[in-house]
Amino acid sequence: MAELTLGKHSSEFRKGIQAGVSIGIGYFPIAVTFGLLAKTTGLSIGETMLMSLIVFAGAAQYISLSLLTLGTGVFEIILTTFIVNIRHFLMAASLNEKCEDDHLFNKAIYSFGITDETFSVAATKEGTVTTGYIFGVIAVSYSSWVVNSGLGHLLGASLPETLQESMSVALYAMFIGLLVPSMKKTVKVGFLAALAASFNTIFTLAGWLSTGWAIVSATLLSAVIAEAVELMKGKQRSDASEQ
Repeated sequence: MAELTLGKHSSEFRKGIQAGVSIGIGYFPIAVTFGLLAKTTGLSIGETMLMSLIVFAGAAQYISLSLLTLGTGVFEIILTTFIVNIRHFLMAASLNEKCEDDHLFNKAIYSFGITDETFSVAATKEGTVTTGYIFGVIAVSYSSWVVNSGLGHLLGASLPETLQESMSVALYAMFIGLLVPSMKKTVKVGFLAALAASFNTIFTLAGWLSTGWAIVSATLLSAVIAEAVELMKGKQRSDASEQ
């Protein structure tokens, strides 16, 4: 029985690694660019990799570099990082319903590795997400982010500026690659994505909210609207069936 359990965990872990390869590849240019910018900001390679090891959040790390350049205080940086990553509460709560029951310690460990990309892969997986699977996904993405952050720092600022700027396009390509398969399965995902993008654009361009709050507000508002629409459709179908 123990051998069967171990074999199952190993199999799920391998599946997670396979699913996480695309994330690892997508993280490569983003992490390298972060390392390049970290060096120009004045961080050492140790500080750069330590930030990736502890924070593991692309948007927050990029914003932190900007704030460090401006001489912003530690408290402001921590608060900004919290605001930008507050959406992780929603992602963690959502995955908690989809993941298999496990020890709180294991959940606490892999919850650290939840990013927009790892969440997308786990949330769109059919059936229950096993602990081995999500650890596999996170192992690849986390390793890629940390190692390539250091690689970017080593490369320094020797790359042409135009090439450094073009590398950020890979982030959008990665999100599209993760989103399109889900959109093919259900219209709700496409509607939710379009709605969230629209709200975020409005909040940002109008200057009503900061970047972090714009993302959080757009996510919450679009999710509420999407669920409200689903409830209305369900009620209409129920009323129609009763008639």
